[in-house]
Amino acid sequence: MVSCLGDKDGNAKGNGFLLLDSEFNVKGRWEKPGHSPLFGYDFWYQPRHKTMISSSWGAPAAFTKGFNLQHVADGLYGRHLYVYSWPDGELKQTLDLGDSGLLPLEIRFLHDPSKDTGFVGCALTSNMVRFFKTKDGSWSHEVAISVKPLKVQNWILPEMPGLITDFLISLDDRFLYFANWLHGDVRQYNIEDPKNPVLAGQVWVGGLIQNGSPVVAVIEDGKTWQCNVPEIQGHRLRGGPQMIQLSLDGKRLYVTNSLFSTWDRQFYPELIEKGSHMLQIDVDTEKGGLKVNPYFFVDFGAEPDGPSLAHEMRYPGGDCTSDIWI
Repeated sequence: MVSCLGDKDGNAKGNGFLLLDSEFNVKGRWEKPGHSPLFGYDFWYQPRHKTMISSSWGAPAAFTKGFNLQHVADGLYGRHLYVYSWPDGELKQTLDLGDSGLLPLEIRFLHDPSKDTGFVGCALTSNMVRFFKTKDGSWSHEVAISVKPLKVQNWILPEMPGLITDFLISLDDRFLYFANWLHGDVRQYNIEDPKNPVLAGQVWVGGLIQNGSPVVAVIEDGKTWQCNVPEIQGHRLRGGPQMIQLSLDGKRLYVTNSLFSTWDRQFYPELIEKGSHMLQIDVDTEKGGLKVNPYFFVDFGAEPDGPSLAHEMRYPGGDCTSDIWI
C-alpha cells in the first residue's frame, strides 16, 4: 500500500492510498470512494483495533518550492489525522490537531498490537502528539512532548522551531526517539507511561545554532548561546539530524541529515555543496542515555557521481542486527 501526496500538477488532490499486487501492478484505491484525506503523508495501522491512521504534510506545489510560512496561512499544509477502518478503508474520523499540531509527519502506534495508543511528530510546532482510543470507541489526542522554539539572532525569523522531522519507538515500547532538524539535537524519552514521557537522553549533532554558526540563540538573561557539536573523525557536522533508524537490539541509533533537497538548499546549503553524512549514536537501553560514537562517520560527499543526500534508512527483516540500507 502506497500513500499519495497530490496530483501531477502538485495540487493536494488525488491523495489517498494505492494498492499494489505482488508484481507491483496498481490494483486501485485502498480507501472507499469519497473517503480520501485532504493531505497525505505517512500511515500506520493496528489490526487488532481494526484501525489505520494517516498524517498530512502538504501540497507538493508548496513544499517542493521550499518552505514559505505564508503557505501555512494559505492552508497548503496539513494539521489533521485521518482515522480509517482497517482493512475496509472507510474514513471514520478526522482529528483536527489545531495550531499545536501543524505539519504532522511521521506517525507510529506502539508495537504491542494490543495497545490503542501512538504518537505523531508535528514538525512546524515541534510537538509530539499522543493519539488514543476513548471509552466510546472514538479517537482523541493530546500534546505529550513540546519542544519550545528558540529566540534567535541572525536568522530569517525571530524564533526558530525545533522542526521534528522523524521519530521512532523502540521495539519494546520503552523509548521514543526524535530529531530536531533545525535545533540540531536528537532526543530519547522513556515512554513506559505514554501519557507522561520523561527525557532520558539528548545529544547535539548539528543544527543552525552550533558553534561557529552566525545564528545564535538568546536565553532569558539576554546572553547568547550556541550548542557544542563534536567533530567526528575530523569532520565538522553539516546540516541537522533528520532521519533516524534504530538497530533491532535498540543499542545503535543511526542518523542522516538530508530532509528534502529544496529545503536542504534553503536551510543548509552546505549539504548541496558537500553532501550529507550518517552518524551512529550509542544507546543505553537500561537506564537511558545517548552518546555519539566518535569512530563512525559515513561521508556521502565523496560519491563517484558527486555529493549525495542520504535520507531514509531501513533494517532488513529477520534477525539481522548489523546490515542497514540507505
